[in-house]
Amino acid sequence: MPTLHFQRALTPEGWRSDVRVAITGAHITAVTCGTEPTPGDERCGIGIPAIGNLHSHTFQRAMSGLAERRGASADSFWTWRETMYAHALAMTPDDVEAIAAQAYVEMLEAGYGAVAEFHYLHHAEDGAPYSDLAEMALRIARAAAETGIGLTLLPVFYARSDFGGAAARPEQRRFVNDPDQYARLVGRCREALGETAVVGVAPHSLRAATPEELAAVVRLADRAPIHLHIAEQQAEVDACIVWSGARPVRWLFDHADVDERWCLIHATHADAEETMSLARSGAVAGLCPVTEANLGDGVFPARAFLDGGGKFGVGTDSNVEIGLANELRMLEYAQRLSVRARNVLAPGGGSTGRALFDAAAAGGAQALGRVSGRLAAGALADIVSFSAASPLIAGRDDDAILDTWIFGGARGLVDSVWSGGSKLVSEGRHKLHEPVAARFAAVLRRLADGGRG
Repeated sequence: MPTLHFQRALTPEGWRSDVRVAITGAHITAVTCGTEPTPGDERCGIGIPAIGNLHSHTFQRAMSGLAERRGASADSFWTWRETMYAHALAMTPDDVEAIAAQAYVEMLEAGYGAVAEFHYLHHAEDGAPYSDLAEMALRIARAAAETGIGLTLLPVFYARSDFGGAAARPEQRRFVNDPDQYARLVGRCREALGETAVVGVAPHSLRAATPEELAAVVRLADRAPIHLHIAEQQAEVDACIVWSGARPVRWLFDHADVDERWCLIHATHADAEETMSLARSGAVAGLCPVTEANLGDGVFPARAFLDGGGKFGVGTDSNVEIGLANELRMLEYAQRLSVRARNVLAPGGGSTGRALFDAAAAGGAQALGRVSGRLAAGALADIVSFSAASPLIAGRDDDAILDTWIFGGARGLVDSVWSGGSKLVSEGRHKLHEPVAARFAAVLRRLADGGRG
């Protein structure tokens, strides 16, 4: 099995020189610092852990750029959603697999080592279940296996169109399961995937499940991850108050045992009390800054959350743009615009890039239920190497390299990426870049032609 030798690497003890990382199977078995390379070592530049992407809807990669025309009235998340529904209704299982493979290749090339797929496109075009209830979920898993990205699969429970148990709308028909059918779906995914993926649960949102349905979904989790959209839009907050008399995050904490298994996606419109409840709970805030900016969602109160001991990770969500440095940069820049200050999320005297990276690595690993995010014995071998020869980092080292990657536009810095011990990206390119891109292009042409073959 490979042994990697890095000129410089970010270990749990900090930056170290001449770092040898031994890998057996999917895991790191030893990390030795201050040692010369030996014959047979793969010599690398600068090593960092690969981060887990904690929130993705891969099928939406196919509509990137197609919701950027203004309608007759003001556009919002809710008008964007109608465009998304139209695309979701047109996709076949082959389409979903090809789109997911493209998104996963791009994620790996960006420096992600694993992904939590929040998967809710379950059924056939008419809403009827496929003969294999998990047909679409297993296509996602096939795309992950083909590209090599680590997978946390989150089959989504979606049964309602709004608070109070409103019936699902016709355009949501491909998403809908009742609790019994959903339990069978989760069981089928776990049976089929075994140890090859983490399978958690994902009640879509408080508006898409009744309280009784939410409780039934959570019971299926056991110790697996539980992910939930919450408080993304002010309109959602207002509707929740009308329904229950409470804001969404407050309602959830009053009615569920939110702990370290949970990842609350967005939580954009949490008030100060809700933000502190989330910070104290041990759950992860799943922030998707590029998508949140694209949809006009708002800005998460990240500084107050971190001051309260909160944990966060980042995700690509709608996949309108896939980039790890982009998400971290947008997170910090949104805070700067909100409070009109610089280096908002850094500790006093510290690097902003390093603070963002460390938090996202730890939060992503927790949210994915994956022992990763660090170069240490026992962790999964999810690793990124930067090219030490890049002119963009000439004369710079350690945290300054992370700052340059995130804030300096150093897009070509990612050289190689390993996920679960397998080297998938070399010289910035995934080994299946070309064939996966060709399949993706064929799907886009078919969808642009009205879904005809």
